[in-house]
Amino acid sequence: MAKLDPQAVVTPEERARGLDLLVREAALSGGAAALTSGVILTAFALHLGASNVMIGLLASAPFLAQLLQLPAIAWIERWRTRKRVSVVCSLIGRAMLAVMAVAAFFTGTLPLIAFVVAQFVLCGMGAIGACAWNAWMRDLAPEEQLGRVFAKRTLWLTAISLVLGLAAAGALDWTHPGSDERNLVFAGMFAVGCITGLLSARMVAAMPEPMMPPRTDQIGLVALLREPLQDRNFVRLLRFLCSWQFAVNFATPFFTVYIVRQLGFHVSFVMVLSVVSQIANIAMLRLWGTLSDRFANKSVLSVCAPVYILAIVAMIGASQLGSREAVKLWLIALHLVMGASIAGVTLASTNIALKLSPKGSATAYLAASAMATAVAAGVAPILGGLLAEFFGARQLELVARWSSPAGVFALPLVLHHWDFYFLIAGAIGLYALHRLSTIEERGEIEAREMARQVLSETRRSIRNISTVAGLRAATDLPGSLLRDARLRVRFRRAQAGRN
Repeated sequence: MAKLDPQAVVTPEERARGLDLLVREAALSGGAAALTSGVILTAFALHLGASNVMIGLLASAPFLAQLLQLPAIAWIERWRTRKRVSVVCSLIGRAMLAVMAVAAFFTGTLPLIAFVVAQFVLCGMGAIGACAWNAWMRDLAPEEQLGRVFAKRTLWLTAISLVLGLAAAGALDWTHPGSDERNLVFAGMFAVGCITGLLSARMVAAMPEPMMPPRTDQIGLVALLREPLQDRNFVRLLRFLCSWQFAVNFATPFFTVYIVRQLGFHVSFVMVLSVVSQIANIAMLRLWGTLSDRFANKSVLSVCAPVYILAIVAMIGASQLGSREAVKLWLIALHLVMGASIAGVTLASTNIALKLSPKGSATAYLAASAMATAVAAGVAPILGGLLAEFFGARQLELVARWSSPAGVFALPLVLHHWDFYFLIAGAIGLYALHRLSTIEERGEIEAREMARQVLSETRRSIRNISTVAGLRAATDLPGSLLRDARLRVRFRRAQAGRN
């Protein structure tokens, strides 16, 4: 337990080693998350016979559990040992994955209840641990390296999710729905997630923790939270995060249900879509990390957030297309766009909260952010689950008709069930983008200029990694044509002057 104590002095070598462990630990925690959350969690719940309301509860658990950060602030400020809190909470929470693995071999209501309770305990421990973890990382990682360090960490998280996602898709495709083999597959995933999660806690224990600055007076919890709530710019950030989380979590937790039940695809195809999204995530992470360090996190958000919201609304198109192959291509394209854009949203929203939190007292700021967004993100999927039956019995049909001497062209748009969720999420997302525009951050640039930077960096990356002469020539072609055109104009003017 002595290894879990904070250090009065952290040497540059210890800090560098800690940041290296921070990046490498992502492979273990990412492995645990990849096998036990997201599509896997929803698919397992559907396998156990969960209703839409229960799917909404499971989706809300990670967010509602963030409310435990309120007492966690008091504990951390009193004990001032953030690493110990992080490690102990990780051990308790990851042990719940073993309970969830056992639930695969039972049927009925009781296993489902145990499954949901275990998920809430896991998320609750994760929330308390995250309160300590975020403040700890704020003091460990230098501000000028935040973007690069967390971009590398997120790259590891996404890469391991990609590999395990492919493996999970293959395993689910190999087994039949409702079979004993699929019980074994789900139980194996959660058992492996439990083991990798426990190994992750061990690696976290080896990272150094700078000692928190001593408090000269006792400050109550209300007074502690009053500080971030009196920061006008931070309150603007909270308003954006709340509206954003509500918009996203009203629809995205039901993507799996939408694709499996309404569109009629297998769970293995949903896993393939998840892998496609993660590939796009990996491809764009380094770019977003570089741009967030060079300019500002808000500038990255101003480009990525609208793209992600538009992609959610465009999910409606999957239910309008008649060809099954066209639907597959449409979903793959949308998941590529969503993966690329959410990489920037996740990285920039995390970094901007860290950046706007004062060093040494980030615990209250980050916990206030987590709790404010927890309510919005937790209520959204529960409300979605409760409204599932309401929207399931409704349908809206719009027809665009073009008449001409050559004939009549009609384009029908039929919205039903989950399609309404995507429209509502888009409307709330527009309000979130308005709240984003009010935040002030040093170094921010306009969205149009950021889009130019994204295109410029992408073009430079293609030029650097390309070993095909034709591809390099293609990237140089517009510039070379322009130069040739300018030379021809100058030559003609020179000739005209001589004549």
